[in-house]
Amino acid sequence: MPFVKINLAQNLTEKVKSDISLSVHESLMAHFNVPADDYFHVIHEVRLTDLVYRSGHFNVPHSNNLVFIEITARHGRTVEMKKALYHSIAEKIAARTPVTMDDVFIVLTEVTAENWSFGQGLAQMVL
Repeated sequence: MPFVKINLAQNLTEKVKSDISLSVHESLMAHFNVPADDYFHVIHEVRLTDLVYRSGHFNVPHSNNLVFIEITARHGRTVEMKKALYHSIAEKIAARTPVTMDDVFIVLTEVTAENWSFGQGLAQMVL
């Protein structure tokens, strides 16, 4: 059950935001075996001046279309699965939107089952 936060500048359209979210979800389904209805995303828009980054970090040029994607998921995926996920997300976003693969910044945080509550104050994954 991944939880996804997508942080981007306000200059991107509703369609672009939707396409970014869909690209992330499709990639999670394909590479992390996430069910189609396991779709929990929050999109945060910030003013362009609040998007702070260094262009060229790790020799990757970044622009004002930079998108920060934070994925929190249960631990247990292989390095190969993670690499395939990152590539798939960036490739799908670049194919559907004006955001290039260079401007897709992804951070994956893995947590254990007891760190999730889907509501009702319960830890449903460990009951």
